[in-house]
Amino acid sequence: MIQERFSQRIQSVPRSFIREILKVTADPSIISFAGGLPNPELFPVQEMSRAARDVLDEVGPAALQYSTTEGFPPLREAIAARYVAKGVQVDPDHIIVTTGSQQCLDILGKILVNPGDTVVMERPGYLGAIQSFGLFEPVFQTVSLQNGGPDLDELERIFETAHPKIFYAVPNFQNPSGMTYDHAARQALADLLKRYPDVLFVEDDPYGELRFAGSPQPLLFSLTRGRSVLLGSFSKIASPGMRLGWMVVTDDALRDMAVRAKQASDLHTSTFTQQVMARYLADNDMTRHIARICQRYGEQCEVMCEALDVSMPDGLRYIRPEGGMFVWIELPEGYRAMELFDLAIAAKVAFVPGTPFYVDGSGEHTLRLNFSNSDPKRIREGIDRLAGCMQTFLEASSPSR
Repeated sequence: MIQERFSQRIQSVPRSFIREILKVTADPSIISFAGGLPNPELFPVQEMSRAARDVLDEVGPAALQYSTTEGFPPLREAIAARYVAKGVQVDPDHIIVTTGSQQCLDILGKILVNPGDTVVMERPGYLGAIQSFGLFEPVFQTVSLQNGGPDLDELERIFETAHPKIFYAVPNFQNPSGMTYDHAARQALADLLKRYPDVLFVEDDPYGELRFAGSPQPLLFSLTRGRSVLLGSFSKIASPGMRLGWMVVTDDALRDMAVRAKQASDLHTSTFTQQVMARYLADNDMTRHIARICQRYGEQCEVMCEALDVSMPDGLRYIRPEGGMFVWIELPEGYRAMELFDLAIAAKVAFVPGTPFYVDGSGEHTLRLNFSNSDPKRIREGIDRLAGCMQTFLEASSPSR
């Protein structure tokens, strides 16, 4: 049987619960707060169409040809220039363009993680990273998130005793919790990382530009003076369908290995999409476009939080984010979000139960809501449906101990 031939590594990787939920929410009558989807109304369709036509008209054969593994030089230069404009010193030669930022995780796992090596993640953590790193059979250690950042005492104990290869984190509007590291936590973390130079810090920043409240915070990449790997993506600020991400790697040896791993995987990211994105950036005001996204997401987030304040039963807590795409909710201890999920689907509203974001299967009382891919009317209606389900659930259920 073919099942007997599957590798041990693939059998240890969980299915994406979110992708499975998206199959359910294909029903248009269901209001979905499940997927981490950008709002398609904000995709720059006309601008991308013009960029694609211009690329094909002016350099058609070159745009359809093989290219270099590191990426299209003008695109790497444009990415670096956007960092420099914000005071972050990034050299285009340190950038590798990837097929979505998810590929960055796969590359880092391939070149750094052997079976049994320790990888540290936040608790809760990004499901895509759990899947991607999990393919390489590490031992996961997790650090809890407090108000404003990770528990640094807990993190240092892990560094000291487990000798991890990687600490992976999403400091800006974290997925799934929506939490952001404050300045004090960032500086303290940078100081800690300097004391443990054998731990590679991987700073994933797909949501960093989606701030609609509060004050901007510096990248850990800057505070560590480049002694980390910085990941970025066009998925949340332009188009996820383009599948364009990047990694900033200042260490020459690590960058060389990353290029080798990418060559072995897909040779290079699509030449055509890279050239289209480079043309789009050259011909359009990206800062203005992102400001429009932030305004819309801020409005949608406020609608969701106001609806939660009005409708949610007593005993629930949620994190009000300053940016990004998610609101994180905690039920009272002992209640299981997975049981609530079945009620919610019957009421035509969907969310993501929190357990898949925990490597040990905990977090049963947590859930994630996405506000970016809904309009205010559907958000209010969806929260009203969900609140009704929660009230019924809490009244009918006993806490599991």
